[in-house]
Amino acid sequence: QVQVEESGGGLVKAGGSLRLSCAASGRTFRTLGWFRQAPGKEREFIARITGGGGGISYADSVKGRFTISRDNAKDTVYLQMNSLKPEDTAVYYCAARIGTTGFYDYWGQGTQVTVSS
Repeated sequence: QVQVEESGGGLVKAGGSLRLSCAASGRTFRTLGWFRQAPGKEREFIARITGGGGGISYADSVKGRFTISRDNAKDTVYLQMNSLKPEDTAVYYCAARIGTTGFYDYWGQGTQVTVSS
């Protein structure tokens, strides 16, 4: 049975850091990604990592502040978020894709990240 579950969200002050984790189990996923959705806005891509970590990309809005990584032995992907800003406040979702392109096949339930000013 496939499971995709995020953890690590919370409340942090601007300039602070959080690390999100996502356990994606049940099958092998070539691509793991992070997305977020703020109130009243559409879900947006944040970062993705493919394979053993050789293929990584970020949204411009988080480049230089967020780092995605994965531990294949633990079926887990991480999102280290530094220099957080109030505009980073959103529900963060983990997504898993069997292949390297196309739509994501499985999504987590999301974890809330709130950054206070």
